Amino acid sequence: MENKLPITRLSKFLSNDDFDLNVQMGTEYLHGDLNMKLVLYRVDTTRTTTDDVYGEVGKDQIKYFPPIEFNALVKIDAPTNKSYKAGLVRFNEPGNITVSVYIKHLQELGVDIKYGDYIGYPESEDRLRFYQVTNDGKVVSDGRHSMFGYKPFYRTITCAPAQESEFRGV
Repeated sequence: MENKLPITRLSKFLSNDDFDLNVQMGTEYLHGDLNMKLVLYRVDTTRTTTDDVYGEVGKDQIKYFPPIEFNALVKIDAPTNKSYKAGLVRFNEPGNITVSVYIKHLQELGVDIKYGDYIGYPESEDRLRFYQVTNDGKVVSDGRHSMFGYKPFYRTITCAPAQESEFRGV
């Protein structure tokens, strides 16, 4: 494929080698020093059958690919206290998580995180809390996800907590 408009505006101070070095240093910090590991449960949409009328799937009918461990930076939002019917019944719900993952890491693993997939986060040594992907972070053409507007290097994925009865792993 011919490059019709090569990106040369940054060649004076940021080359491909410089870009790769910055990503490599960030990866070493994230994977080595922080070592935050999560588990991705990708939904297998070809093996999962949906209801002919409503297109819905029962919770025990979802099929998954084998789980994959990956590294990412995790931010956990504070829990929210909500109520039903003007405060008569109250419940406390865990906060959403925001996962930042290097695009190169996903490419090396040969996986993609998609809307509807599940992510397991080790909340403690003996508890894995599950979250469902609500924003797969595939739009990375902004200044936040690119280095000086040069090219994107990570994705921000937002996940909502899954109910205990909704997902318990595969």
